[in-house]
Amino acid sequence: MAELSTQEKYKFKRTLEELKKKRGQGTELLSIYIPHDKQISDVTAQLKDEVGSASNIKSKSTRRNVQGALASVLSRLRYYRMPPENGLIIFCGAVRLSGDKTDMESIIMEPPEPVLSYSYQCSSEFYIEPLEEILKDKKTFELLVLDRKEAAVGLLVGKRIEALRHLTSNVPGKQRKGGQSAARFSRLRLIAINEFYKRIGEAASNVYLKGDWEDFRGIFIGGPSPTKEEFVKGEYLHYALQKKILGVFDVSYTDESGLYELVNKLSQSMDDMEIAKEKKLINRFMSEVIKENGLASYGEEFVRANLKAGAVDTLLLSEDLKMERIRRRCGNCGREETITIAADGDEQDNMVCKCGSTLEIIERRDIVEELSETAEASGTKVEMISTESEEGEQFFNAFGGIAAILRFRVGV
Repeated sequence: MAELSTQEKYKFKRTLEELKKKRGQGTELLSIYIPHDKQISDVTAQLKDEVGSASNIKSKSTRRNVQGALASVLSRLRYYRMPPENGLIIFCGAVRLSGDKTDMESIIMEPPEPVLSYSYQCSSEFYIEPLEEILKDKKTFELLVLDRKEAAVGLLVGKRIEALRHLTSNVPGKQRKGGQSAARFSRLRLIAINEFYKRIGEAASNVYLKGDWEDFRGIFIGGPSPTKEEFVKGEYLHYALQKKILGVFDVSYTDESGLYELVNKLSQSMDDMEIAKEKKLINRFMSEVIKENGLASYGEEFVRANLKAGAVDTLLLSEDLKMERIRRRCGNCGREETITIAADGDEQDNMVCKCGSTLEIIERRDIVEELSETAEASGTKVEMISTESEEGEQFFNAFGGIAAILRFRVGV
């Protein structure tokens, strides 16, 4: 199955967010997951049985809404001889609006990943957990940083770093105390080092062996030389994990901060990792920001002006942007304007024209989709930046989640 592009992931994420907001007055929202190998006739037969069962619902409005939703789904299924390759998902029901008002909505979706089993649910909200799993970056790497004094074990899950274990050693320093021969001191020190390496190996192996990883890729090891090389050559890890060593890197720190340093080092040599791509993009953007006449632009107004001038090489947009671009018109004087508002804000705010009449919204677009479309029309690359990484979070908080790396500077 082809992996979703960043923009496809964004659109899919927004679809799920909208589904998650919808609520029914009672348990009257239907969620139906149909795998590819499920016969449509079997689904239709079950739903007809559900229509009969719904007649026993005590609440008249809930009974009416459930039966209406089932009738709507049955009418839609007539157009399918068999489910699509990845299956079919149907969300249908009377969605609550303001007050006691409801509106019957029906959403049919062909998911980006196969539906594994048939499911029929009737609840006050749509069942979207299986779809939320699709958005999770399941690629998992174990991280290990060590020297002879301490070690840290963690995970890199997608773009998120998780520190799991911190270990300290009892290895004595290189200077022996009085009363011990040099040979004896050296021998005891080597024994202590070996025991500490064993403890590190057990801790790292336990993380791997006890984890139920869907997409475990391997382990990265960091530390000063020659410690990390001694550890790898000594094969202190479980044999299954030893075979999954993907790289060994020089790092200065061996506590939790060393895990972040290790990810920075490995991202420089693994261009196919999503976190590496994001770090490079943000670092490239930041390097232009700090230059006196750097090729960077940020803030919606300035980025739009640069896009209009064809000056943008790469448009950077945060996945956490929740804004809409709306076009509104006054029915009295005919004045039109286009503004940006928060997607979860009150759209009734400032809806009065200068002439005193009420403005009417005639078009609304998700700002990411709208800016992406504008960018692609001029051959501009569009990159989505998540907030799961430290750099992505900084980009969203400090620059508002809208920025650009320019081809050339213009007077804006």
